[in-house]
Amino acid sequence: SSCLWLLPQDIFRNQHRLIRFIEQSIRLCSNQSLKTAQQQQPQKKASADFEITASVDAQYTNATPEPIKHDENLGHQFRASQLAVRLASPEQLQPKPDNDEELGFGRLFTDHMLKIYYHKSLGGWQRPEITPLENLVMHPAAKVLHYAVELFEGMKAYRGVDGKIRIFRPDMNMNRMNLAAQRSGLPTFEGKEFVQCLSRLLSIDSEWVPHTNTASLYIRPTLIGIDVSQERRPSLAAKLIDHSNLQPTLGVASSDSALLYTILSPVGSYFKTGSSGAVSLLADPSYVRAWPGGVGNRKMGSNYAPTINVQKEAAARGLQQVLWLYGEDHQLTEVGTMNIFMFYVNEQGEQELVTPPLSGLILPGITRDSILRMTRQWGKFKVTEATITMPQVCELLNQGRLLELFGAGTACVVSPVNRINYMGQDLYIPTMEQEKPVHELIRETLTDIQYGRVDHPWSVVID
Repeated sequence: SSCLWLLPQDIFRNQHRLIRFIEQSIRLCSNQSLKTAQQQQPQKKASADFEITASVDAQYTNATPEPIKHDENLGHQFRASQLAVRLASPEQLQPKPDNDEELGFGRLFTDHMLKIYYHKSLGGWQRPEITPLENLVMHPAAKVLHYAVELFEGMKAYRGVDGKIRIFRPDMNMNRMNLAAQRSGLPTFEGKEFVQCLSRLLSIDSEWVPHTNTASLYIRPTLIGIDVSQERRPSLAAKLIDHSNLQPTLGVASSDSALLYTILSPVGSYFKTGSSGAVSLLADPSYVRAWPGGVGNRKMGSNYAPTINVQKEAAARGLQQVLWLYGEDHQLTEVGTMNIFMFYVNEQGEQELVTPPLSGLILPGITRDSILRMTRQWGKFKVTEATITMPQVCELLNQGRLLELFGAGTACVVSPVNRINYMGQDLYIPTMEQEKPVHELIRETLTDIQYGRVDHPWSVVID
């Protein structure tokens, strides 16, 4: 290739200091290399029965979330047209990873972040701003630090085989984030405007999107309550607001001030799997992740902190993740941070894909929704949302009718399960023993959409 002169280790290590011409040349070379690698790989064709294209039934793809109804006292909304950009100086820029193939998860961060403040006393949402990645400064009485008044989302940007950067169904993430904001007493926002701001951030840090189809750029939008007392609120006429000097009130109440921000991180595989590529699970009914009337269906940090110690216990037993159970019948709810799917032969002798219903106990995953819509469109096996219990899993295993068990989520896409430790007994799941596993077909189809190998309305190109 005529671009080999751009690839020495010292160039990669100091890539951020090179002039824009060289950065663009590196991008072109990387894109061309990715295209060449794709052309050299044997085409993995699913059988015609399972092919998915852009020309699909509208009922399966045009799942536009209902508009969020904002509180009448919320104040004004921010607009992407108001976005201000403050680029990082050369000294603030971070070296990019030498090898995209060896990325972990959430260890590195890009050069910039998006920040949008909300102050009820100033009329609502403030002007969006892209800044260099920097620490947040807040009062030690901020509500997020005491009452976990916060929530977040998980999204990804993918560099396609055509070199274009895509994000996957962002409207679903925005809807889910706003629903969590309503449940937390935090201000809601216009999702489309936020996605436009996010697109600008991705454009600025575009060279951080891995140049490979085995990694991606993780996007972490976060909304936290910081609150501001009426006695110390700033002047409405102030041109510049020092948000760190706004004083919160130490009371359990909705936040009159908040910060919506986004950071980016190039990532590889999320889970450490066994040699087979599958994960093993601890299913202990003495631990519960969520309960009716709670917030198990919202992406809040308060749902995750209590799971960490249980995850440590699973690791101490040589298991990778936790299978969360609920109720006296030991219902399967989530696996780790993923939704759970089971593929089996039902009592009528039909193959069936089933996942727990959205009863308030589980997160309404975007990947979950995509799998349900996609497999229903295929129409080659029954697809249902129904309660799954551990006694049912044991019975299906004993009868040889349980075929596959897998988790699904943004971080991992699809993660097969091969073993469950339940009530002191190891249950071996034949997920990896199937000749044509459904979970692999689902993974390939979703990643084909995400990396642009298939043109599809779920995949949104970043201009």
